[in-house]
Amino acid sequence: MKRRYLVLTDEVRRHPFRKSLPLQRTVEVSKDDSDLKLFALSFTAFFVCFYTFLA
Repeated sequence: MKRRYLVLTDEVRRHPFRKSLPLQRTVEVSKDDSDLKLFALSFTAFFVCFYTFLA
């Protein structure tokens, strides 16, 4: 799992709202491909339905 930093380091935080945020917080990025599979399934289903109406 990759970790990405959501909050910038202390040197770059100049806005008062950013200064009030904690220095570092990490988020786990999942490699779940369910969204890609759902898109492929939906695209294929739409294509099949559209093609059957044209033929």
